[in-house]
Amino acid sequence: MPKTKQSKRRHKFDYSKNRKKLKKKALKKYNPRIENEQIRNAWDKNKSMARNLQEMGLAFDPNRSLPIKKTKLIGKESVSKAPVGIVTKPYVLTKLEEEANLPEKGSKSLSSDLIEYVQYMIREHGDNYKAMARDEKNYYQDTPKQIKRKINEYERCHPEHFSAFMSSVSTAAQPMEQ
Repeated sequence: MPKTKQSKRRHKFDYSKNRKKLKKKALKKYNPRIENEQIRNAWDKNKSMARNLQEMGLAFDPNRSLPIKKTKLIGKESVSKAPVGIVTKPYVLTKLEEEANLPEKGSKSLSSDLIEYVQYMIREHGDNYKAMARDEKNYYQDTPKQIKRKINEYERCHPEHFSAFMSSVSTAAQPMEQ
């Protein structure tokens, strides 16, 4: 078969392409950055992804790793067996399990403005949410339920601060009454 004219032509160097950028892109694709530290330290670049994960005791393909029951029309059920691999790096699996079992720390926090707003409302009005809604510092025109929700959220996110604040409010209110 004859070749097309275009394939016979001499290839010219393309000066508009950034070769350094292309090389970095290819290396990044070939050696991806592994986020997990335990897996990254145990990774062998000379082995395939499936082999590396198999040696660590992790599944490359979850569909093949979990046995699936195959039901036959007549007779008994048979269970397809998953391929069993030799785990040579069990320490990775144990470290991952330890990390997964750590309790999740409460990362939910409130802004300082919202905390000041809630403290002001409680200091001025106590438990009267309707008066809080009518207060002039209620810039966002929150309804009584919205204010109550914000107070509950402050209590939930910062329980020790809330209890300390409530105790200081109650002690400050007692001398005024006497």
